[in-house]
Amino acid sequence: MSYILFISDLHLSPDAPAILQQFQRFLASETVRNADALYILGDLFDAWIGDDDPSPFAAQVRNLLKQAGQHTRLFFQHGNRDFLLGEDFARAANMALLPEEHVIQIAGKPVLLLHGDQLCTDDKDYQQARKLFRSPEFQAQAMAMSIPQRIQKAAEIRQMSGEAKAVKSSDIMDVNRQTVEAKMRKHGVQQLIHGHTHRPDTHHFQLDDQSAERIVLADWAVDAAHALAIDTDTGAATSITV
Repeated sequence: MSYILFISDLHLSPDAPAILQQFQRFLASETVRNADALYILGDLFDAWIGDDDPSPFAAQVRNLLKQAGQHTRLFFQHGNRDFLLGEDFARAANMALLPEEHVIQIAGKPVLLLHGDQLCTDDKDYQQARKLFRSPEFQAQAMAMSIPQRIQKAAEIRQMSGEAKAVKSSDIMDVNRQTVEAKMRKHGVQQLIHGHTHRPDTHHFQLDDQSAERIVLADWAVDAAHALAIDTDTGAATSITV
């Protein structure tokens, strides 16, 4: 069986060693070793302060990916927590960077890959913040800060994000159906895979009188870590417990 793996929203952090250990076991497993490719669709890290991060934690994750990349192709798509991850880290980790909207072919059909935060257009405040954080000007300013300053800034952003989520309705923070359909039409696909929302599910619907599918990847927790495997011959999708 030939298959591709997809994961997202691990939110790796020095403060969550158990999830890092899960990720280490996953990368070393036969499941990953035998996969055609592993796609990481954003928020691999809870916060990424830059490729020049000298911490043992950053080095450990880089080395784990580098080892896995010796036998499995690795691809990374930026999330809202690790948008500063750049070519230097990716190169050292044997990992290829993807654009924020990327189409691949699976079983002869095009599939759109996204982190997913760009689909949550009902959350106007978040979309404004996303536009700022993804801008070259903001990223250049961030990288001009010292490492301690970036750590502090990342902590402030996480705190503000948590406070904002606490007062928002769950519907606002989910995807917008019209935005989903517009993205799929733009890329000419009937299947979309994304993360971000922490609401794993498979949604079936009609798009322009054709059957369409939106697969939402699971976020990782100590007692629940999952990957999606898709058979490259049949397109059949299976959730794998890590």
